[in-house]
Amino acid sequence: MMEQVYSYKLSKLTEELRAETVYRSTDFEEVLIYSGDVHRPGLQLADFYEHFEPTRIQLIGQMESAYMEGLPRDERLRKWETLMKHKVPALIMCHGSDITGALLESAEKHDITVLSSTGHTTEIMSKVIRLIKREIAPRVTRHGVLVEVYGVGLLLVGESGVGKSETAIELLKRGHRLIADDAVEIKAIDVNVVQGTAPDLIRHYVELRGLGVIDVRQIFGSGAVKDYQNIHLVCNIELWRNDANYDRLGITENTVDVLGVKIPTVTIPIKPGRNLAVILEVAAMNQRQKFMGYHAAVEFTKQIDRHLDEKLSESSANQ
Repeated sequence: MMEQVYSYKLSKLTEELRAETVYRSTDFEEVLIYSGDVHRPGLQLADFYEHFEPTRIQLIGQMESAYMEGLPRDERLRKWETLMKHKVPALIMCHGSDITGALLESAEKHDITVLSSTGHTTEIMSKVIRLIKREIAPRVTRHGVLVEVYGVGLLLVGESGVGKSETAIELLKRGHRLIADDAVEIKAIDVNVVQGTAPDLIRHYVELRGLGVIDVRQIFGSGAVKDYQNIHLVCNIELWRNDANYDRLGITENTVDVLGVKIPTVTIPIKPGRNLAVILEVAAMNQRQKFMGYHAAVEFTKQIDRHLDEKLSESSANQ
C-alpha cells in the first residue's frame, strides 16, 4: 500500500504567516506545498542550479536582496526569470525588502506568487518550516484520549468503557487540559516527535456514558482545552487482572512505536478504590523527572545495592 502524501495550501500558509501578498498568481488558491523544507536560492541567483529542488518555498533574505540590487537591471531580470521558470511555489521577501520592478515583471511573466514579510530571515524560515511540516506530516488516527498534565502529553488508551473519558474529566477538574477524546489524530512532526490533535468535528467535546456529549470549553472554560500537544507517554489502562504480572519497580522502559517514533508506555491496572487521575498525575511528574535525567526506580535500585554492599562489608569485617 502506498503511503499517503499530504499537502499544504499556499493560501493557508500566507494567512498563518500574515505575509503581504505583493503578487498573487492566478492559481494562488490551488497551489499546494509538498515539501517541508525551505530554500534560500543564493547559489541559484549566481546561476548554479545543480541539485536545485524547485518544490520548496524560496526565501529571499538581505544577502540575496543586496546581491541582486547591485546588478544591472537586465542581469537582475534574467536571474529572476531563470529562478521563476522552475515554477517554485512562491517567493517570500524577508526584512520588508524593496520589491524591484525586475522581480515583479518576472513573477507576472511566470505567474509565481511573491510574498513580503518584515520578519528576519531565520525567524520566517523557522516559522514556515514549522507550519508546513505540521500539515504535511505522516499521520494516523488512534482510539484514545489525549490530555496535557503538568506539560506532559499523556495518550490514554484501552478498551472502550474502561473509563478514559471519565478520567479526563477528573483531570480537567484538577486544572489540566484536554486535547482530544475518542479519536486522536497523530502526526510525526519531527524525527523523534509525534503530536496529537482532535478531528475538527469532535474538537473540545467529550462523550460520557449516561450523560451524552458535553462541550468541555463551555463547561470548564477555554483554559481547559488545547488544540495540539506532543505525546510523551502512552498510558494503557486496563481492568485489574489477578493473574497478570504488573511492573512493581518500573526499571524496564517499555516503548510503543507510533509512526516510527518510540514513545514510552506504561500499563496501569484499575479496580475500585484506585484514583486513576492521581496516578496519571504522578505518571506525568515521574516522566518529567526522567526528561531531566532522574530515574526514581534506578536510584532506588542503586540505594538497595549500596545497602547490600555495606552489609556484606560489615559481615566480612566481623568474620
